[in-house]
Amino acid sequence: MSVPIYQQALGADYGRLQPELQEYFALAPGSGQYGVGEGIFDVVGCRQDWLRPLLRLTGSEEAFFPEYGEGIPFRIENHAHQDPFGRSSLTARREIRFPGRKRIFQDTTSVTRRAGAPQLVDYVGRLRRLVTDLNLSVTPEGRLRGVSESSRLFLGPLRIPLPAALDAKAYAEQWWDPAEGSSGKHRIQVKVIQPQIGLVLVYAGSFDYRLRPYTGGSSAQSFLPRYAQPDRWENRV
Repeated sequence: MSVPIYQQALGADYGRLQPELQEYFALAPGSGQYGVGEGIFDVVGCRQDWLRPLLRLTGSEEAFFPEYGEGIPFRIENHAHQDPFGRSSLTARREIRFPGRKRIFQDTTSVTRRAGAPQLVDYVGRLRRLVTDLNLSVTPEGRLRGVSESSRLFLGPLRIPLPAALDAKAYAEQWWDPAEGSSGKHRIQVKVIQPQIGLVLVYAGSFDYRLRPYTGGSSAQSFLPRYAQPDRWENRV
C-alpha cells in the first residue's frame, strides 16, 4: 500500500502529530476505504459584503462562494487515490449546507518531487484551474499547520503565475479537541487572505470522522467515485 501523502510530506514530523490526526491522514491509495466527516462550521464563507458579488461569478468553479453563515452544517469526504498521471493524491469534497443553498468546495492534493524531496500541490475547484504549493508543519501541541504558497492559474495552454500582490494565501490548522462533545471531535480553521483586500474566505468548526468501505470493496489504487471526480484533471505544476 502507498504511504499517505501527508506522511510523505512531513517525514519524521508525522509522528509528532496527535494520534487522532495521524489516523485522520492515514488514508492511502488502495486502502478500499474513504473518510467521511460531518459537523458544524461555527463560521464559514465571505464576511465582506462588497466582495460577495465578485465571488458569485466564480461560484460554479466549486472553489470559492459568496455566502456567509454561522452554525452551518457540512460534510466532507476524503478519497485517497492515484490521479490519472500516477501521482499519489487525496481528493476532498465538501458539502456546505447554507439555508436554501448547498455549496460544493473540492480540491485534489497530489505529491510531486522537487530537488528530490516530496512537495504537495493542491488543485482547486471542479476544473482544477488554480494550483498552489502547500507547506506543512507540526506545532508543539501536535496540530497540523498548512500554508499555501505561490499560486498559478491554468487557462487553456497558459500557465499564469500570480504575483505576490495579487496572490491569496490560505492558512489552515487542524487538531483533535478531546474536550469537544462527549468523546472529542476534530477541529479545523482556515483563513484565505489576499494582501490588498484582506480576508477573502474563512471557515472554522468541528466534526466527527469515520472510515467507510467503498461499495463493491474496490481497492484499486486509481479508484475514485465518479461523483468525486473533477470535470478535468491537470498535471502541470
